[in-house]
Order: sequence, then structure tokens, then C-alpha cells
Amino acid sequence: MPPEHASPSRPLVPQTAAAASGGGAGDLGSMPEWNLTDLYPNPDSPELARDLAKAADDARALKASYQGKLATMGRDGEGLAGALEAYEKLADLMGRLGSYSGLLYYANMADPARAKLYGDVREKLTAASSDLLFFELELNRIPEADLAEGFTSPRLARLKPWLDDLRKETPYQLEEQVEKLFLEKSMTASGAFDRLFNETMSELRFEVAGEAEPLTLEPTLNFLMHPDRARRQASAEALAKVFARNIRLFTLITNTLAKDKEISDRWRGFKDVADARHLSNRVEREVVDALVATVRDAYPRTAHRYYAMKARWLGLDRLAHWDRNAPLPERPERVIRWPDAERIVLDAYRGFAPEMADIAGRFFSSGWIDAPVRPGKAPGAFSHPTVPSAHPYVLMNYQGKPRDVMTLAHELGHGVHQVLAGDQGPLLASTPLTLAETASVFGEMLTFRAMLAATADPRERKAMLAQKVEDMINTVVRQIAFYTFERKVHEARRQGELTSDDLNRFWMEIQAESLGPAVECKPGYETFWTYIPHFIHSPFYVYAYAFGDCLVNSLYGLYQEAHPGFVGKYFDMLKAGGSKHHSELLAPFGLDARDPAFWAKGLKVLEGFIDELEAMDRVA
Repeated sequence: MPPEHASPSRPLVPQTAAAASGGGAGDLGSMPEWNLTDLYPNPDSPELARDLAKAADDARALKASYQGKLATMGRDGEGLAGALEAYEKLADLMGRLGSYSGLLYYANMADPARAKLYGDVREKLTAASSDLLFFELELNRIPEADLAEGFTSPRLARLKPWLDDLRKETPYQLEEQVEKLFLEKSMTASGAFDRLFNETMSELRFEVAGEAEPLTLEPTLNFLMHPDRARRQASAEALAKVFARNIRLFTLITNTLAKDKEISDRWRGFKDVADARHLSNRVEREVVDALVATVRDAYPRTAHRYYAMKARWLGLDRLAHWDRNAPLPERPERVIRWPDAERIVLDAYRGFAPEMADIAGRFFSSGWIDAPVRPGKAPGAFSHPTVPSAHPYVLMNYQGKPRDVMTLAHELGHGVHQVLAGDQGPLLASTPLTLAETASVFGEMLTFRAMLAATADPRERKAMLAQKVEDMINTVVRQIAFYTFERKVHEARRQGELTSDDLNRFWMEIQAESLGPAVECKPGYETFWTYIPHFIHSPFYVYAYAFGDCLVNSLYGLYQEAHPGFVGKYFDMLKAGGSKHHSELLAPFGLDARDPAFWAKGLKVLEGFIDELEAMDRVA
């Protein structure tokens, strides 16, 4: 079934210092909030209650019609297609219900009524899903020869990619009663701890020296980009103090979720801690290993080199961890109003392809974006695809700085991708995480190049290049460091429960390796693993960022070189959704993710930006 909600699709790092430097919402123009009525009129609507009941009824009806029969239906292509189409229709309905309750909840996680609706809907969807467990298990028991005959039906052949992917899971599936137990217990196991993390984070308040009132997580993180070093330090110390105060809870959550995953992996027969993620991403372990090894090998040429240069710019022997995202000295402090951000992104998209701008424009005109910062709102940013019968929704926390424009371009790239892939239908529209970041990072690169080309001020150009380098380091280096940390945590958890000191030590070891000698991780930083939501919501998700960034760098290079038919091939890739393997999607461009040189080529773009900054220093 489609996911109930999207994890934040952009790495959660400080976005802006607008709130700290006067760039409040009043300076940014009128910003949109979600119009969720395209899903349901309101939480108390009869339509919502009707569909919840219908989902349960349809799941029971599907079970009554097909349980015990699917495994023998392979040769009947039309009959099996009918069963899959009914399943697909129900997937869309359940996805709509989960999307609505999830989006409503993420708009204000502090609202008890929204939290209750979210929990109640999840329970009902879990119960309906329990009735459907037999479906995919029985599909995987159909003999290959029977399916080959069934695929002569065009209706069934349309869903062949989904069935082929599903059959890859056969070695890891359990018998139905065990699967049902796992599913139903998830509400009080991983699902409960996931929700505990969300609600704890939304309620945390940070007392930053100089601020009149305690702040939520997002604006506190944003102070780490404040031009005043004392404010950055105050923010870092406030974060560390609250994280340390809650360290036992976060340690318990991490231990519980890691053990829960280990139990599932052991029962299913996954050998490596990340194999389940690789399977869901439809990517081979050796491809990810090549990516990780290439990025880690490049740490000295990327992050280490850049942070040493940045320390010189700031007049420091070494950066403290709260200086890592500091703005450059004398950087022009430009506030970009929301209408200007809309124009910048749409113009950049239009320069690539008018169709891309037309699709993105609908997000602004139709209430598909929730932009302002609000208490209780989920931090970061994401684009949630909802279901093909509806449309995606984008969540932002917009505060008016150039990086916020990049975030907007990033999430709209996801949105365009999700719209284009929607024609594949509920079962095939979803794109594996490794390719799900492609359109977002490409849209971000288009916007960055357009903004850079329009910048005449040398100081602003340097600041933009530096910010882009930092974003790429956060997207590639930092996320591979996160992946390495996760591996260390999950491998160690297989040997026994971890203490807070264990987790803190792992974090500091991995951060030292990735950041390099120019960054000093001061006392307190050892607790910063606690706030990363990806560790909780989507274990091992993070390598998809690096995968997507390096992939896009290679694609963008082909675009600049006027690769024949690039725009058409690019749109074909997005429209494919999850109907093709990454090797099939990259083949028209002459790219192969199994080749380590592919990843090195992507990293060369980051190294080239650092070269350009070093050249600016020499001229100065």
C-alpha cells in the first residue's frame, strides 16, 4: 500500500536565520497554507467516515473473493488482472485516507484532535491491511510458468513490473499469520515509538540566550546560521542542553526501534542491517557500497578542504560545530519574499521545459503548498505524493533566504515527479528512494544555476557558491556519514542494548571522520544524533540523498553538454515512476550506477565548486 505520509525529503539542516535577523512572515508577503479539501472537506465530514467504512468493507470483500484462490489464477490473465485492479483501487482509497490524516497532523502535531484522528485512522487502516495480507503472499506463490501465460493479457501485462518487484520479496516473506501479527503489533511497537518521537520533538522548547521566549526546534536550528557567532553558540548550547535532558528517552526510542528492526530482519532472513532498505529501493547492496566507499574516500577533497577554507574566511584556527553552517563574513543579507521565490523557481523550470513550469505552477495556484512557519508544525520540508487520484502536497517552513528558495525548488521537483508518475497508477507510481531524489535535486540545480547567472555582485556570488557547496556537503557527505552512523548503531545493537554513551561515542567518531580536522566538535555536540528524524522514521533512508545528488550531477553534466534528446529522456524517466529498474532508467543516458567512476563523476561537481572558491580566494 502507499505510505501514509512522506518522510522529510530534504536533509533536515538549518535553513535560514530569517527569524533571527528580522525576516519574519510579515516581510515575506502572503504565504499559502494547504487546502486539503481536495482529499476531504474536514475531519468530521461524512465523506471521511464513509471512506473509512468503505476501506474496511472492501478489504473484507477482497479477502472473501480471492483468499486461497490467487495462487491458482496465474494462467487466467484477465481474472488475475481484475483482482489486481480491485486491489489497486483499494490502495488508492486507503492512501487517500492515510494522506489526509497525516497531512492534517503534520500541519500541527501539537493539536490533540489532529493527533487523535491520525492515530484512529492509522488503526483502522492497519486493521484493513491485516485483511489484505494474504493478497501479496499468495501472488508470490503463483508458478512462474503460469504467470508467463497470464501476461498475454494486456491488462495484466501493465502490472508486470509491479509483480516482478513483488516477487523479489518472496525469500523474505513469512506465512500469513506471522505477517498479520507483525502488522498489528506495529501499532504498539515501531509505530508507537515513531509517534512518541514526533510528539516529543514538537513539544521540546529551547531557551536561547537573548531570546524573549523559548523556541521550537526549527527556529533554534536556524540560529546555527546566524551571522553573530555568539548567537550560534547560544543556539548550539540550548540544543545540547535539551537533548541531554531527554537523552534517556531518545536512547530508549533508538534501542527499541533498532531491536524491533533486528527482530523483523532475523525472522525474514535479511543478513545485512540495511538489506531491507536496499530491497525496498530496488538497488543492489554492491551499488550502495560503491557509493559509500567513493564518498568516504572523497572526504578529504570535499568536506575537509572546504571547512579548512571556511575557517580562514571566519578568521578562526578551527570551526566549532556551531560554525559549520555560519554565513560568510560580509555576506549580503537578502530576504526573498514569497512571490519572488515563486517567480524565481518557475522561471528556472520554464527555462528547462515549459511543461515543468506549468505543472509546478499548479502547486501555487491550487493550494497544494503549506509555506509558513507555525508552532507545532512538522520541521523541515517534504512533498507528499498522496495518491494518483488526487495530487501531491508540499510542506515548507519558508523564512525568506536563498536556501529556502532552493528548498522550494527541491520539493517542487518532487511534486512534478509525483504528478508525472501518477499516470502509472497506485501500484506503479511510487519511485524507489534512490531515484525519488532525482527530480528534486535536478530542479534545485536548475534554480541555483539561474540565480547564480543573475548575480553580478562578487560577494553574493561567492556566498551563493559557498552555500551550494555546503548544501551538497549536507546532501552527500553528511548523509553518508549518517548512513555510516546508522550502520554502526544497528550492528552494535545486534550484540546488546546500547547506552547513551555508546550512541554519543559512535556519533562523535563518525562526525570527526566526515568533518575533518578543521571542525572541532565541542562538548554537547555528542547528543545531536537525537534530533535526526530519518533515523526514526526511515532507517537507512539517508543514502538516497547522496545517490540522488551524484546521479543528478552526472545528468546535469549531460544536459550542459546538449546530450541528444535530453529533455524528452528526462521526462520519460520521471513518468516511469516505479515501473523500471534504475539501470533501465539510466541506460538511455549512457550511465551505469554499478561503475564506481559514475559516483566519482558526480563528486567532481562538488570538487569543482570548491576549486572555484579557492580560485576566488587567490584572486582576492
